[in-house]
Order: sequence, then structure tokens, then C-alpha cells
Amino acid sequence: MLVNDDGIAAPGLAALRSAVQDRGEVTVVAPQQQHSGMSHAITIHRPLRLRQTEQGHILNGTPADCVIMALNGLRLKPDFLLSGINHGANLGSDVLYSGTVAAALEGVLNGIPSIAFSLAGPEEYLSDAAEIVRELLFQDPGFLLHPDLLPQAGVLNINIPGLPKAEIKGVRFTRLGVRRYESMVQMRRDPRGDSYYWLGGTPGTLKSKELDIDIAAVDQGYVSVTPLQFDLTNYQELERLRSRKRVPT
Repeated sequence: MLVNDDGIAAPGLAALRSAVQDRGEVTVVAPQQQHSGMSHAITIHRPLRLRQTEQGHILNGTPADCVIMALNGLRLKPDFLLSGINHGANLGSDVLYSGTVAAALEGVLNGIPSIAFSLAGPEEYLSDAAEIVRELLFQDPGFLLHPDLLPQAGVLNINIPGLPKAEIKGVRFTRLGVRRYESMVQMRRDPRGDSYYWLGGTPGTLKSKELDIDIAAVDQGYVSVTPLQFDLTNYQELERLRSRKRVPT
């Protein structure tokens, strides 16, 4: 199953499909429109409408909605769920906001091995990214040819540098970094002079050059592969709290 958060017409989804379509039965269930930054939101206060086109199944909902609909509405039983290729990086704290990553997590919550792909650069490198996706999935030791490499209770979050394939240095297995943005809230004026606000911003200066951090690895021309888990429990803090003297209630 293929899904994304940029919408059914996104070039990244077409690129992902081109990378896998001759390797098995492919079903697309994607949002009708752009849903970047939607994270794991689901739709509960309005009806969802699903229609089928030559591009695939289109849903007027979020990326997580698409996975839920595929599994519970269409009764699909995919062997794997691939999300992306996202137009833009999903590095560091981006994963908390990412609809691309959330769709993959929804797959994992339902017992489906899932991978999220993102292109950390301009769309002109999508064909290069698709080639890399194909190699990662199917060229020995490809992730799909060896399912035991996939996390048992999480997803692989893969970010591909926006570079020609020949300039990409290799693959790094990484941990999440901290991605901070500058000028997150921008005030603008409409034609009548009234103010409005736009959330956006640009990534701040990269401080760490450690290649085991996803942000640094991609910045230096490597594909980053980061295993993510759904369990957000801080076990160290949990043990600290349990070790405190009992407080009367």
C-alpha cells in the first residue's frame, strides 16, 4: 500500500509508485489534497468520502485517515505500507508534525511493516530519490527482501538528500536530531491592511556534524535511516519516579 501527505496528485507519490509498481500488487490510498503538518490527526466531526480513479483511491481526509480507511473500509491486507515520497525533509523533531511519518505509524499500529520516505531537497531530484528507494527496498540486502530488518514495533524514517544520485555518499543508520526553525511566525498584511499570520520558517544553523544524527547525515550527503518507535515512554524518568518515597494520597 502507498500513501502520502502531499495529496494524490503529488509528484513524490508518482515517483514512489514508479519505484515499486513492477514488484508486486500496488494499491494507492491518498488524501485528496495537501495535508503536510497534519501529524496523526484523524477526522471525527465530518463524513469521509472515498472515490477511485486511475491514480488510486482518493479520500477527503488526513494521511492517518487514509490508512484507517484502507484497512477497515476497503479491507485491504497489505504486506507493507510505504509512505511518501514526501516533498521536504522529515528530520529530527519534524517527525512529530509529519503526516508522512504518521501514516507509517498508523500502519505499524495495525501490524503492518511500514517505511516513510522523504526528499530533503527540490522536486527536480525525485527521479534520483526513486532510484534510491528502489535500491533500498529491493537490492540485496533490501529492506523488503529481508523483513527481519524492519523494526518490530516502529517504522523506518528515511530521508534522501536533494542531490544527483551519483553525488550521494551512502547510507547512514541514524538517531533523531533536534531541528529548530527561525521566524516560525510571520506577520503579513492583506490588501486591506489587516494583519494575518503565516506559520513557516527556515531551519536554523546546523550545530552538530555527527553523522549518527539524521540532520547531519543528510546535510553531508548521506541517506539517513532512522528507526522510530511508537512508545514515547521515558523509561529512565519512569524508574526515577518509581524510586521516590511513597507520597500519601
